[in-house]
Amino acid sequence: MTATASMPSRAPKEGAPGAAAAGRSLASQERRFALALLAPALIVLVCATTIPLVYLVWSSLQRLDLAMPYLSGFAGLDNYIHMGSDPRFWNSLLLTVIYTASTVFMQVTLGLALALLVLQIPKGQGLLRVAAILPIVLAPVVVGLFWRTLVLAPDVGLVDLVTRWLGLGSYNWLGDPQLALISVIAIHTWQWTPFAFLVLLATLSTLPPDIYEAARLDRAGPWQRFYYITLPLIRPALIMVMILRMVTALSAFAAIFAATGGGPGSSTEILNLYAYRTSFSELNIGYGSSLAVVLLALTLAIAWIIFRLRRPE
Repeated sequence: MTATASMPSRAPKEGAPGAAAAGRSLASQERRFALALLAPALIVLVCATTIPLVYLVWSSLQRLDLAMPYLSGFAGLDNYIHMGSDPRFWNSLLLTVIYTASTVFMQVTLGLALALLVLQIPKGQGLLRVAAILPIVLAPVVVGLFWRTLVLAPDVGLVDLVTRWLGLGSYNWLGDPQLALISVIAIHTWQWTPFAFLVLLATLSTLPPDIYEAARLDRAGPWQRFYYITLPLIRPALIMVMILRMVTALSAFAAIFAATGGGPGSSTEILNLYAYRTSFSELNIGYGSSLAVVLLALTLAIAWIIFRLRRPE
């Protein structure tokens, strides 16, 4: 009886290693099955992103000039050193900073202002949201051609008709070097402000009303409620909108190319357009790749700096 009673207590100890081994085997099979499911997507992702990126960095270290292929070879950091004495590079870099900073600031500011305004409208918000989506879904090439032919065209464009009606005269908005950059900034802002508006409107709609009621009881004014309550609560959304809009502005190409082609001259030739022209118009693949690498590094650096602002003070 004693031996029989003691057998159930020994069985789990003897079976524990086998159960653990079976559990590890099952977990290993699940991991292999998960990897098998992820493998096609990972292969496509590597082929579409990692390999081209590695090739881009490799090309930036080469002397690849299709106009003079006999000079091709390893260049090391010569392409990057050449940027220091390239005035066209510094001009495109300055235009990129101006273009990015102005468009991001205007999109976030206008988007937040519109979101706060629409939030006060009790009816019709759904219709306004649908209308705001329309500029976003348009292809950038279509947006550039639309503004070039219908909005900013001299004499017959909508903006020119308004300025002439106000007695301000007619202007060549996309042909004047001083007005072309302002025009492409307006084009980019018009297309992407609705994105900031929709994101911030959705964020503002989720804020708890109890906090604002308590602030009103404490006699806090509208600006105080906005600065001390609204801005801190929507700060993460603001930072993410700024990062997304900054990345889009730095990689802007199609709308500017369709509207001005980077001209007149190089007045709207941001760094992305300069890299394109160098690579595919001047056939200097090596130097164009180095310009693209610099643009990528600039994008990552600015995104990292802005992302750090998400940390609470």
